[in-house]
Amino acid sequence: MIIIPARLASTRFPGKILADIHGLPMVIATAKRVQNLDNVAIAADTDEVVELAQKHGFKAILTSQNHQSGTDRINEAASKLNLPEDEIIVNVQADEPFIEEAVVKSVIERAQKTEAMITSACKKIDLLHVKDPNLVKVILDIHGNAIYFSRSAIPYDREGGFEGYLGHLGIYAFRKNALETFCALPYAPIEHIEKLEQLRAIYHGHSIAMVEVQSQSFGIDTPEDLERALAFFS
Repeated sequence: MIIIPARLASTRFPGKILADIHGLPMVIATAKRVQNLDNVAIAADTDEVVELAQKHGFKAILTSQNHQSGTDRINEAASKLNLPEDEIIVNVQADEPFIEEAVVKSVIERAQKTEAMITSACKKIDLLHVKDPNLVKVILDIHGNAIYFSRSAIPYDREGGFEGYLGHLGIYAFRKNALETFCALPYAPIEHIEKLEQLRAIYHGHSIAMVEVQSQSFGIDTPEDLERALAFFS
């Protein structure tokens, strides 16, 4: 099942999940992008978003407004939906209205074949974006599992000329029991430093399987991102 965590409050872009994307609220546009891949549910924190989702024909679950992350929100939703323990749950961010079906499909297929706690995705990025702290970088081991995620440029290119940087895409797949385990783990020091919750899994010795994809999509964090996305995908 695909669960979209939908938090109405946003520090940098209040109400962004309701922003207009070619005639649809952003969260609905995102749901429609992935509805052909699996069942979709929207995990909302307000009655307004629940009613909006239902109006457009999507299952919606009202969740607590006190969650610290979208992962905690989808964990509550998965529990309320009584999903099987081995169900693959894909967390697609509500602010990814242009995410490609092929990206989500690749993550699902990788999740079906791995025993890693989490499955996620990455793509090659150019040098212009390497130093952008809003674009998270990742390095992989020989098996395609994540070694580390950082807002800094990793690996550090001491001699210059390295062009193999990978940017992380904010999509995650868990089996339900792994999702429950992850949410029960203590917070990790590196998670607080980088402000990246996926580092919690690595800190506690769990694996994150990665799949490299081709994607032009990007998350919308600010009004400027929205303008850029609408122009790019017009």
